[in-house]
Amino acid sequence: MAADPKPDWLSCLPPSWSYGVTQDGRIFFINEEAKSTTWLQPVSGEAVITGHRKTLDLPTGWEEGYTFEGARCFIK
Repeated sequence: MAADPKPDWLSCLPPSWSYGVTQDGRIFFINEEAKSTTWLQPVSGEAVITGHRKTLDLPTGWEEGYTFEGARCFIK
């Protein structure tokens, strides 16, 4: 099963909000109006867990991650 192209945390963002992704895959939210950022989704008040993380025992340039369905994958 493919990941939802527009997950709930993205489809319900208020109009003045956008999001970004750090190099290690962590999602943060940007309030364009207030010129501020937060780790917490503005509607739910919770952080979005993507499952992406750096793993030291992988070859350089590779990361371990998990799909929205929970399947383990490797990303280069």
